[in-house]
Amino acid sequence: MLDPEGSVEHKPSSSFPKVFLIPLAMLLAIAALLLLAFSATQQKEPDFYTFKVVNIRGKLVSLEKYRGSVSLVVNVASECGYTDSHYKALQQLQRDLGPYHFNVLAFPCNQFGQQEPDTNKEIESFARKTYGASFPMFSKIAVSGAAAIPAFKYLIDSTGEEPTWNFWKYLVDPNGKVVKAWDSTVSVEEIRPYVTELVRKIILKKKDEL
Repeated sequence: MLDPEGSVEHKPSSSFPKVFLIPLAMLLAIAALLLLAFSATQQKEPDFYTFKVVNIRGKLVSLEKYRGSVSLVVNVASECGYTDSHYKALQQLQRDLGPYHFNVLAFPCNQFGQQEPDTNKEIESFARKTYGASFPMFSKIAVSGAAAIPAFKYLIDSTGEEPTWNFWKYLVDPNGKVVKAWDSTVSVEEIRPYVTELVRKIILKKKDEL
């Protein structure tokens, strides 16, 4: 087509921007994927409650159900010199503070002195009948060394404290972070103030949110 002055009219070419549109769209898609991957990585930072374990009845369960409450994680044994005093005190603590804001989480272990030789069914029966244990119990496991389950490896890595005997105790806050660890020689009564303080904070926070 000729313009009024007789020259050929040149329409603007639409191919120029298209050359850049496809690479730009690809770059935006890649950036979005990278952002999602980064967000997922940030969200999946492990804590104690992100792990799954097997309960005393043999069912795989998530520890997420305890998020928002305080947990005292203990490797228990039925034939140890610490058994009687610890089971009695742990059950009293569970009765006084649990189960909504606090739970004892008991993990039987036979690594130390072979003092937890029975089956899961026998261990549970012993704890329930002898001490009226109402706290959650889990399947017999290894808590130290290469065979330790991931949840206990997390406890060990977080504190630098690895169990060397039965009835080690790890205090976990409502967010799944480990607050402190104690060995077998420290009584549950000595630990009670630490537990009570964390539970008190949960209750105060909930009151503030009302």
